[in-house]
Amino acid sequence: MRYIPHTESEVREMLAVIGAASVKALFEPIPHDVRHEDLLALPGGLGEADVRRIVEALARRNGGGDEAISFVGGGVYAHHIPSAVGHLLMRSEFYTSYTPYQPEISQGTLQSIFEFQTMIASLLGTDVANASLYDGSTAMTEAIRMSMRCTRRSRAVLAGGVHPEYVAVATTSLHAFDDPLVHTPLNATGGADLDAVRSTVDGQTACLVLQQPSFFGAVEDVHAFADIAHAAGALLVVVVTDATAFGLLEAPGLQGADIVCGEGQAIGVPPGFGGPHVGLMGTSAKWLRQLPGRLVGQATDGSGEIGYVLTLSTREQHIRREKATSNICTNQGLMALASTITMALLGPAGLRQMAEESHAAAVSLRRRLAALPGFSLPLGEGPIYHEFVVATPAPANEVVRQLADRDIAAGLPLGAFGASLGAPPNAAIDHWLLINTTELHRPEDHDRLVAALA
Repeated sequence: MRYIPHTESEVREMLAVIGAASVKALFEPIPHDVRHEDLLALPGGLGEADVRRIVEALARRNGGGDEAISFVGGGVYAHHIPSAVGHLLMRSEFYTSYTPYQPEISQGTLQSIFEFQTMIASLLGTDVANASLYDGSTAMTEAIRMSMRCTRRSRAVLAGGVHPEYVAVATTSLHAFDDPLVHTPLNATGGADLDAVRSTVDGQTACLVLQQPSFFGAVEDVHAFADIAHAAGALLVVVVTDATAFGLLEAPGLQGADIVCGEGQAIGVPPGFGGPHVGLMGTSAKWLRQLPGRLVGQATDGSGEIGYVLTLSTREQHIRREKATSNICTNQGLMALASTITMALLGPAGLRQMAEESHAAAVSLRRRLAALPGFSLPLGEGPIYHEFVVATPAPANEVVRQLADRDIAAGLPLGAFGASLGAPPNAAIDHWLLINTTELHRPEDHDRLVAALA
């Protein structure tokens, strides 16, 4: 840390050495008529994110800084990351360690993973959470494979609204199976069609995969889909692309989800060019031994001291290949550590505030954009978290191109995804723009976007 304040005991010790009665006594040589005895009229304290914005604005007056703003989401999100995260993350004990094979020399890494698992399990509402998954898309694929092992079935039903790139990864990874993925359409609000799912899930279904919120931002009724899956003897897999949503929404594990998986990037990891990210997965204790990757547990040594060990390692590197649950060969420990530090600094109250501000900003911006001439909400005004779809008067990719010239990344044009979105047949998706806003956006950012679109 760049600044470490003195404790009261240290101050007393220093005063005793120099023979002063108090800190105030040190200023006695200064004439009283030139002293300012009252408190300075300083403004109230600001949050770290607000201070950063002010400093960046000052930097731009010197020709530096970045004036661009982004409303792009679609699976990668920019939330506030406390500055302490970078300081702690870059300690050499963490960023030079590879993987915790030897617990006697890896206690710090093992403890951080253990705490990551504990926090993620609490956030997702599951009994247990693992570590070492690559990202959200591969985590979803691993969850489908896990469901197949648990149920001894080989078919997964993908509800409408699952991220199309996640679906593409699962399709590639599961290509050796005989048509394992069955798709159901969207409903009118951008979520999964409950009736279509009910008529598709059957006794051959290993799992029903549902995204919460959906790729289009719609908040799903997890309870209803859990009932459908369980009635057929299948598992419910809930996928999340921004886990900050559960600062506001009820955790899927508490709503009947058997496996909760997805992406942890939004908590503590800045957006990058495709990564690195950190995959999440939690499940009930019943399916513990089918978890892929690693599981760190807490134990005690011969002296009764707490120690951390790899309790479960079901990768093919550790056990016979035919017994392995996964061939995952990574330790996203550094990214998991970033998420852990962020969650520890924010706490439940901070995470909820982040989620509430993101949600309120999205609802407000959606209302303003819908009022613009030529713009509309093709999926209506149903419940959302912090992302929504707006229909633009011109093709969305052209709108994005024009606003890029004004240093505004207006959103994610959905036309490029084509039929893989599972949108209604007559939907003009070339005009659909997916817009995201978080607690980092300020009213003036929204003003700028609305003015540019108008």
